[in-house]
Amino acid sequence: MDSGSLTELPNSRTESDGSAVIRVLSYNIRSMRDSPVALARVMKACAPDLVLIQEAPRFFRWRKQLARLARAADLVILSGGGSAAGPALLCSLRATVERTEDVLLPLTPGLHRRGFATAVVRFGGAQGPRLGVVSCHLSLQKDERYAQGGLLLDRVEAIRASGVPHAVVGGDLNERPDGRTFRRLAKALDDCWAAAPWGREYTSTPTDPHQRIDAILATEGIEVLGCGVPDFLDEDELRAATDHLPVLAALRVPAA
Repeated sequence: MDSGSLTELPNSRTESDGSAVIRVLSYNIRSMRDSPVALARVMKACAPDLVLIQEAPRFFRWRKQLARLARAADLVILSGGGSAAGPALLCSLRATVERTEDVLLPLTPGLHRRGFATAVVRFGGAQGPRLGVVSCHLSLQKDERYAQGGLLLDRVEAIRASGVPHAVVGGDLNERPDGRTFRRLAKALDDCWAAAPWGREYTSTPTDPHQRIDAILATEGIEVLGCGVPDFLDEDELRAATDHLPVLAALRVPAA
């Protein structure tokens, strides 16, 4: 796949064999400091089942701001926001939520607090496939970023060790694919853009797309049907929404 037309990504559905086709969106929203209206329109146009957010509002009335965004995009809040130091999870009503957990990472003096927003969900009802979900925003400082990459992989393995066979990660990695943290993650998980490129590659910045620092990654066994920056979205709204471009993936999660 090399085009970003929405119709070229499969519709969300449950297959006859019990597997689930889902749409996953990863998006750095810059604390909603730009246009919330444009942001909600971009998210809604992608028709996601899961939205893995970075830089959700963290301070004054952050829950209310995130709830308004979710409602405008026809989604609901799963977890995260201020309680996870920025990462958050939203979902459609198609997802059945089993559990959520906000994780704060070790604080390096002088640097921003970081965290993970995590959840376990099912698609296709109580007997549908279970999926672990993690939203992350890694450090700008390279050594801290590398350590956080290891903690991210540990978190994914902990989810799988709890009896959840598959997981998806979305995040602002603050690093290009040739960086050592990105490479560490892509060695353990499937980089969805590399597995099935679709749409456009670069995620930063909307006014000058020149690098891919945002990614969706999946554990082995999840089939990547397409992943990239959609090119069907309104360019003016993308520039008005935030300082990153969204990453959209269509994934097939095997039956339970």
